[in-house]
Amino acid sequence: MGGIIRKEGAFLVKKGHFEKNFLSGVLFLYLLLFFPVILRKRPIKVWIYVYLMNAITNGFLDKLLVKYKIITYPVRLFPNKVKINVLFDFLVYPLFTVLFNQITLKDRPFLILRKLFLFMGPMYFLEHWAVQKTNLIKWHKGWKGYHSFFSLTIKSLISRLFIELFRRIRKNRGLFQD
Repeated sequence: MGGIIRKEGAFLVKKGHFEKNFLSGVLFLYLLLFFPVILRKRPIKVWIYVYLMNAITNGFLDKLLVKYKIITYPVRLFPNKVKINVLFDFLVYPLFTVLFNQITLKDRPFLILRKLFLFMGPMYFLEHWAVQKTNLIKWHKGWKGYHSFFSLTIKSLISRLFIELFRRIRKNRGLFQD
């Protein structure tokens, strides 16, 4: 009744125990960082808008990937309610997007790309580790890490482009303050 037990190093661990602790740790870290990142730079309304739009599109895109069985999340938050990765889609990646946009707000395109690759590299290696060593993510139908890397890079660039367009429109109207 206690679940399947696997050997991990010198310890016997219940299936999913490490993964659930890992998810709890990421959630705790997220809760520590949310307000400092969102409230870091003005205008706060813009960052909340960026956060919400990113979360909505993440949920939609991940739902498609899960529906077509390209990616599965065997261990996840709210497993009886949703099949997507709620923690990453609605919390972690939207917060990453806000932070990335704040850090690159006044940068030129080449520097934005360099900073994006500095952000995406660790995310790529973390996902690759999660696929190889945990039961958090499973890739199917030929999906590889570079698919995630490039899709998240493109999504981040599109988000950054929209912020720049929004910023220029507001600046021309005298509404945006850097």
